[in-house]
Amino acid sequence: MTVDVLFPSDYQLHLFHEGNLFESYRFFGAHIEKNENHSRTRFGVWAPNAKNVRLVGDFNHWNGEGFEFQRLNPEGVWMLSIEQNLEGALYKYEIITSDGDRLLKADPFAFYSELRPQTASVVYSLEGYNWDDKRWLQKKERKNIYQEPAVIYEVHAGSWKKKADGRFLTYRELAGELIPYVVDHGFTHIELMPLNEHPFDLSWGYQGTGYYSATSRYGTPHDLMYFIDQCHQHNIGVILDWVPGHFCKDEHGLHRFDGSFLYEYENEHDRENFTWGTANFDLSKTEVQSFLISNAIFWMERFHIDGFRIDAVSNIIYWPNSDGNRENQYGIEFLRKLNKAVFAYDKNVLVIAEDSTDWPQVTAPVHYGGLGFNYKWNMGWMNDMLTYMEKSPSERQQYHNKVTFSLLYTFSENFILPLSHDEVVHGKKSLLDKMPGDYWQKFAQLRLLLGFMMAHPGKKLLFMGFEIGQFAEWKDQEQLDWHLLEYEMHQKTNDYVKELMKVYKRSRPLYELDHLQEGFEWIDVNNSKQSVFSFVRKGKKEDELLIVVCNFTERTYSDYRVGVPIGGTYREILNSDMEAFGGSGVHNKKTLKAEEIAFHGKPYSVSMSVSPFGISILRPIKQRKERKGNGKEKVRSHAIGWRKGQQA
Repeated sequence: MTVDVLFPSDYQLHLFHEGNLFESYRFFGAHIEKNENHSRTRFGVWAPNAKNVRLVGDFNHWNGEGFEFQRLNPEGVWMLSIEQNLEGALYKYEIITSDGDRLLKADPFAFYSELRPQTASVVYSLEGYNWDDKRWLQKKERKNIYQEPAVIYEVHAGSWKKKADGRFLTYRELAGELIPYVVDHGFTHIELMPLNEHPFDLSWGYQGTGYYSATSRYGTPHDLMYFIDQCHQHNIGVILDWVPGHFCKDEHGLHRFDGSFLYEYENEHDRENFTWGTANFDLSKTEVQSFLISNAIFWMERFHIDGFRIDAVSNIIYWPNSDGNRENQYGIEFLRKLNKAVFAYDKNVLVIAEDSTDWPQVTAPVHYGGLGFNYKWNMGWMNDMLTYMEKSPSERQQYHNKVTFSLLYTFSENFILPLSHDEVVHGKKSLLDKMPGDYWQKFAQLRLLLGFMMAHPGKKLLFMGFEIGQFAEWKDQEQLDWHLLEYEMHQKTNDYVKELMKVYKRSRPLYELDHLQEGFEWIDVNNSKQSVFSFVRKGKKEDELLIVVCNFTERTYSDYRVGVPIGGTYREILNSDMEAFGGSGVHNKKTLKAEEIAFHGKPYSVSMSVSPFGISILRPIKQRKERKGNGKEKVRSHAIGWRKGQQA
């Protein structure tokens, strides 16, 4: 019995060259085809400027004679079928260029690669893993992410934790340790820094060679599937950091793949990314579009990825080396095409733009003229808040607008507030060490910053290590400083993070209307002299709201009046200055009765204690009557909100 060789049809080849073959990984790369009696291994590659392509590997002693590819069309698609099951074999493509040079290239569509520093591709079948995340997929289908809590834990898999001998944890070992940790702390998603194969550890995956190859540093592709499957079974979404803008120039990779500038721009000014030493993808080439968009679909289909954080979007929408931010229309149209394709595949996928520009409508749908992302990092908020926090308390009154400015634009896009790895590396110091003052003040201000972040409109992203109060910035070749949890203030900081996450996730006003002006209202935005800010967060229901008061100085106030929109009684549900969290213990132990004293433009007000470097969150107590069996009525209090303007 023969085995049918699945070469692409003429129509599929047409779609690939047109830029619309979004499952090109089914035809390119190495594929094992077998039935009961026979097996073959099929290879496909795009190399239009090659004179010849041959397959070399450990199965033929790296001698390509007799292993020549067949050129299927003038546009340069080459295919080869070998009458063997080559699973596990090492291979490369031997490309003879138009100039007669001989290149040895890794397969751009390889599903697996040799462990660095070796660079060969590995024949690997992605079949055979049995997923058990059906309940997660069904639940995700029903959710509205815009109205759900989202706190993303950004992770570098190679340095979160290491074995005693310094080796990396495998994907399966990470599943056993990282997932319970994330669940215990209350995060909703894990964002993994790039896992595509890359030659240099210190690039953190941002300079890749194998876009379809999950890095072999931590195990096999099936091991990564297991990790993601386990995340889903524990109700954790997985976001992949993805880099469609540029790639590294190692000789075995995409750079000058067939002797020509195939995947990158031909013009040096457009091609060279001098900042990172990489080459920019030529997004005007339709085959490159097919390659990249197929890659996004691939990660969703084969690895059940829930979202992508698109790195360096500004490097795509603007020409990298241009003066005056000259728009790259090829990049803009590519992003729109990409987003249309991934949302057609999965309408609930997260596609997050890491964009530091003021480009409009990044998160607006393509059919409304937007770029089509559904989230964007709020880099402005991050820069402003860190600038503000690094000032001494006495100086902060001069930088008051650093805190307030984000609220002028925060509802113009669907934002994620990021405190990412970029902010705690290369001499920028850790979040804790950015805080001014003495030992106690540093911890107090870190708690305040985290609390303000959770109360501010927008979803959240935090880089690993913040939750244990790392003093040292991220050391990408070492694990986190886990020993710090042996010290009281670090353990109490960790306890605070857990409690903060609980309050956030169970308080609908903190996330339901994140992207609507109706979900936020300033109480006092002008108190620059005392550096105290107060505001209201609101849920969809009229009777659900929270009062947030933040004090960015070391002063304590025992009778601080705050205007509130409704009467009744309020209970403090979080105070960062609790002794259990390492604070001084200034908090509102008793309920606070709203008085009919107009203040801050509100009809009622409360008098409260305001803690040093503290955040306080108040929830109104709703009164309702319960009828007992004897016909008498009893009033019960519930800290579940208050119907506006009414008392039960």
